[in-house]
Amino acid sequence: MNKAKKIFSNTIPVLIMIALIPIIKNDYILTFFYVVIIIYFLRLIKATKNEIIIFIFGFFSMIISESIFISTGVETFTRNTLFGLMPIWLPFLWAYGFVVISRSVKILDTK
Repeated sequence: MNKAKKIFSNTIPVLIMIALIPIIKNDYILTFFYVVIIIYFLRLIKATKNEIIIFIFGFFSMIISESIFISTGVETFTRNTLFGLMPIWLPFLWAYGFVVISRSVKILDTK
C-alpha cells in the first residue's frame, strides 16, 4: 500500500467523526460515539505509548486554544456543552486528529 493510501486510511476515523456531527444532535451521545471510535481505532492500529501522550496533549492543548479563540470572539459555537464555551466532543476530535497527524508524519518518514 502506498503512503497516500496509508495516510488516508488513518484519516477515516476523523472523517466518520465529522460526518456524525450533523446526525447526532446530543453532544453527550456524540462524545460517547467519539470515545468508542477512538478506542476502537487506537486498538485496531496498535497505539504506541507516545500516541496516548500525543492524544492527551492534543486534548488539553485544544481546550486551551479553543477557549482562547472563543474569548477573543474569533470563534463561537451554538453547541457549548464544555464549560459553556464549546461542544464537549470537540477536544476528542482534535486530540484524535493529533494522533492522525503523528501517524501520517511517521508514514511519510518511512522509506
